Amino acid sequence: MMDRFCKWDVKKTGIFAAGVLFGTAGIKVLSSKDAKKVYVFSTAAVLRAKECIMRTVSIVRENAEDIYEEALEVNEKRAAEEMEFEDESEAADDFQETPVSEV
Repeated sequence: MMDRFCKWDVKKTGIFAAGVLFGTAGIKVLSSKDAKKVYVFSTAAVLRAKECIMRTVSIVRENAEDIYEEALEVNEKRAAEEMEFEDESEAADDFQETPVSEV
């Protein structure tokens, strides 16, 4: 029985006891009124930052939607112009292909 007590590692036991002590003290400090005030103000600051970020994100999203809509309009106009150009070139081709009547 005495051999078991002699084999105890005092260093490891001391580290464990210190951990328990600091853990208990840490819980007391973290649950104090002053610590709670810090948590409240920190959380409030995070919420304000979130609101600011969300406003910025919504502005960027709106601008991106506007850019997308304008790009669609540009492509539609371009496609319409290409169709007109193709129609004109086909009409010009038709004009050249018609046989010339002898006068």
